[in-house]
Amino acid sequence: MEHQSDILILGGGPSGLSTALHLVQIAPHLAPRILILEKEHYPRFKLCAGGLVADAEIILERLGLDVREVPHVDVDCAHFDFDGKGLNIRLSKRHALRVIRRDEFDAWLAAKTQSAGVEIRQGVAVKNIIPDQNGVTVETDQGNLRAQIVVGADGSNGITRRCILPNNPLQTARVLEVITPVGQSPHKNKDAYFDFFPVPENIAGYTWDFPTQIHGQPMRCWGIYDANILAGNKRPALKELLAEEMSHHGFNLDEYEIKGHPIRWYEPQNQISVPRVLLVGDAAGADPIFGEGISMALGYGAVAAHEISESIQRGEFSFRKYRQRVARSGLGQTLFARWVIANVIYPIKWRWFQILLWRIVKPIVLFVAWIFVLNWSKRLK
Repeated sequence: MEHQSDILILGGGPSGLSTALHLVQIAPHLAPRILILEKEHYPRFKLCAGGLVADAEIILERLGLDVREVPHVDVDCAHFDFDGKGLNIRLSKRHALRVIRRDEFDAWLAAKTQSAGVEIRQGVAVKNIIPDQNGVTVETDQGNLRAQIVVGADGSNGITRRCILPNNPLQTARVLEVITPVGQSPHKNKDAYFDFFPVPENIAGYTWDFPTQIHGQPMRCWGIYDANILAGNKRPALKELLAEEMSHHGFNLDEYEIKGHPIRWYEPQNQISVPRVLLVGDAAGADPIFGEGISMALGYGAVAAHEISESIQRGEFSFRKYRQRVARSGLGQTLFARWVIANVIYPIKWRWFQILLWRIVKPIVLFVAWIFVLNWSKRLK
């Protein structure tokens, strides 16, 4: 049976929920005209390290939300190293990073969205998206729906991009993640560690290790990220490098479950909309340097909500200027800066350069990070 909706959001993760919450904040009368489809049921598993930077919290605070309601671990200091040595980041009067579990965070954000008057249908799988001059048909496993506007918030592997932009180029990073007990690791329990030692091995990324919690029990989250910028070169398996790093701290990777997933990262020239359909979150592109997705997803929601609200007021749904709106925003500025930085620092694989970058010119790195990488949520509009 066909169902008519004005705004149909495909995906109930941070980007889709943020889009809905920002739309309701901008134009409260739109709440009953929004429908979110989520293929799973909350709380649903989501492979994600779960690091929330300050920009994510600022966006949530502007929505009147307090993420401290979600179980979390606060990181006192973030270490950015090359081969165990580098720079340390502490923030005055606040944590350097807040770590949540995505199943808990997404369920919390979905509940806030429903309490704002937005309907979420869970357990609905989308099969096809067909835009036309008068609207969009969305085919699901439970029948067809019609909408004036569709928001593709269905992640790196989502069907929306494949349907509307089948020939769009892919820029996909690789990630492996492992959860372990705290154990006897010499790393401080309240610190996070990011080590770029894999770069000379043609891995455009880093390993990480930081605290987390599962059902209130302290744990450690380990992982390795590769932006795939150096994919044309010979390189070791990600598992091999992650095992090497964990062994230095007394952990045997073979004793733990490894999970992996791709991350689609941002390219300035990539198309992120067609008439009546626009993309947000990982479907549009995440951070290329670190693979950071949560704060970006929340930021996309804010930008997309303004685009949708203005389109409804005009009665015109081409979304021709959506990419330009994203690019001009604080979100787009940091994504572009991170894309440039990733394409500079990762291809220079010499050990001496990485040592220089993370150990010697620390004041310059911190200045660039503060101006171009962080604090972008304050320039979001």
